[in-house]
Amino acid sequence: MMCGEMQKKPILCVDFDGVVHSYVQPWVDEYTIPDKPVPGALRWLWKATEWFDVQIYSSRSKTTAGRIAMFTWMSAHSADEFGHNHPMAAKPFDNYPIKFASEKPAAFLTIDDRAVCFEGDWSKFKPVDLLNFKPWNKRPAVKPLAPYEA
Repeated sequence: MMCGEMQKKPILCVDFDGVVHSYVQPWVDEYTIPDKPVPGALRWLWKATEWFDVQIYSSRSKTTAGRIAMFTWMSAHSADEFGHNHPMAAKPFDNYPIKFASEKPAAFLTIDDRAVCFEGDWSKFKPVDLLNFKPWNKRPAVKPLAPYEA
């Protein structure tokens, strides 16, 4: 790195529904987002922006309306969480501290509620067993959700 150059932060790709948005009610369309945030999600994402270029990528991301809906929802819930003067409650879309990707970014890491971590051994996966997969919010709760404290 040359003198004066800023090192780019690694991209952290975060799914929206079931990870940031609690996704309790059934899917309607890419711009209808009826539920509250997952407890602790907004504070965690804000803290993550210190180390990562946080980018939200979702099935909603394919349309401009879907990306704007996620931004509007996140900005409104961030105003409730942090107050109206916080950067995550701010507008406009182009200066928001978290990006809303239109395609899956080349991420350092991805956080998603509907994924399995591949460890390099296909024999560990039986395709038929994947039919029994349930995301965290569709399984019986092991313990109550605790809010994230930065």
